[in-house]
Amino acid sequence: MSATTPHPPLRAVPFRAPTARLALKSESPSPGHVELDGAWWPRSRDLTHELSALADVLDPLWGRITRIAVNPRHWPILPPRIFVNGHVVKIGWFTSELDPHGIFLLSYTAGRWDLLVIPPETSAPSAARLMAAASADTGPSMTATALITAERARHGGPEAGKDGSGSAFSSHGRNQQRAVGI
Repeated sequence: MSATTPHPPLRAVPFRAPTARLALKSESPSPGHVELDGAWWPRSRDLTHELSALADVLDPLWGRITRIAVNPRHWPILPPRIFVNGHVVKIGWFTSELDPHGIFLLSYTAGRWDLLVIPPETSAPSAARLMAAASADTGPSMTATALITAERARHGGPEAGKDGSGSAFSSHGRNQQRAVGI
């Protein structure tokens, strides 16, 4: 005697985009701070998609993200808003007021957070060094562009460091940083 069992019906499973590659300082920013609070390494130059993934990760950590500002130099399309966790986040852009390699996010509860934006085409070793430098709790503070420039000078460009040799930055604070989605 043979028995047949029906296959369960196929069901659609929503696709979940990879989480944002992010490294943050372990302490919250102090009021009036001007230094970087960490680094973000987007996977592409699709700002709508990338910002949604970033805000989706940061919204639960920092409280509701309300605004994001970028410099448009490295982004081909600038959306006026994105939707995150059921609410709208307004996107602004500034050419001279904001570092071309930076982004800032505003939250009602956490205030302003400034992040280094690592170009998507950057090699993994180079991005790791930049993330460590931007999220280190100790050491000299540098602007986003200064960090990118120092990395390129030491390792020859955004594709530098593919062999993983050398380190452009000290290891101070690496154990204290928080990494999300790396």
